[in-house]
Amino acid sequence: MTNLDLPPGLDEIDALARAAWAKLPETFRTLAGELMFRIEEFADEDILKEMEIEDPFELSGLYVGVELTRQSISDPNPGIPMVFLFRRPILEEWIERGDVGLPELVAHILVHEVGHHFGFSDAEMDRLLED
Repeated sequence: MTNLDLPPGLDEIDALARAAWAKLPETFRTLAGELMFRIEEFADEDILKEMEIEDPFELSGLYVGVELTRQSISDPNPGIPMVFLFRRPILEEWIERGDVGLPELVAHILVHEVGHHFGFSDAEMDRLLED
């Protein structure tokens, strides 16, 4: 049971991400292969430093892995690609914008990050959300 006086927690953001994933075309999900989703409060300091981001609220999602277009048979085990969604920056953006529902924002961020797995452009990612 969710307390309506509290902001959505990690589990609720995870549920929104999984619902958004389930709504994507099956062929897309199949082609994506094995992806791991992680929901965390913020990106850790090492990631922020590596990306030269000072304000942790500026990073709402991150793809970590080798894009499908760059995978090679000479490196047969590139590791399981991961999509991180960062709860606090997502909630902050949702509140600041006020023009989009939280499920739609989570879906947008998820598709954007998974799109990096495919090497998609922003326009291609936006088309996935329109389907």
